[in-house]
Amino acid sequence: MEEELKKTLDVLHKGGTILYPTDTVWGLGCDARNKEAVAKIFKIKQRAEYKSMVVLVCDEKMLNRYVKEVPAVAWDLIEAADHPITIIYPDGRGLADSIIAADGSVGIRIVKDDFCRNLIHKFGKPIISTSANISGEPTPASFAEIPNSVLSKVDYIVNWRQNETNNTRPSSIIKVNMNGEIKIFRK
Repeated sequence: MEEELKKTLDVLHKGGTILYPTDTVWGLGCDARNKEAVAKIFKIKQRAEYKSMVVLVCDEKMLNRYVKEVPAVAWDLIEAADHPITIIYPDGRGLADSIIAADGSVGIRIVKDDFCRNLIHKFGKPIISTSANISGEPTPASFAEIPNSVLSKVDYIVNWRQNETNNTRPSSIIKVNMNGEIKIFRK
């Protein structure tokens, strides 16, 4: 794993794009603070920039750097979750502008996966995570299902867990407000 982490970090530090295994599905990623790198991801996915993407962080401390204030209910949701959960927080900050929605919100997930957590921790910044498909097409369930139209456009494909065929699925997505109100977008 260490050698793959080094290679992946080199690409991220240079503003490149990666295809990597996450705690959910295989993802397209880059430095979530680098607007040019984020624009590359939108281009690979053929996705409109008004549709924001998920940001991955390695721990609570990093989460607090990119959200003005974490609503108390979010901590309860994170603690209770038995499946990866992406929470849409009000008042995102410090990220590429296209990652923060028009209302100021941002979707962030604290990863549990060892590779992702180590990668983000060593990088010291959050990374983008969006499914490895063209926008509107089905999410690939395994590395083998990722289309060539995606594989050929990233700067680096992580050579880790490519043979796994686990029954993966995207994270749950829940929006939280400061008043404790929650809205479930995907279970």
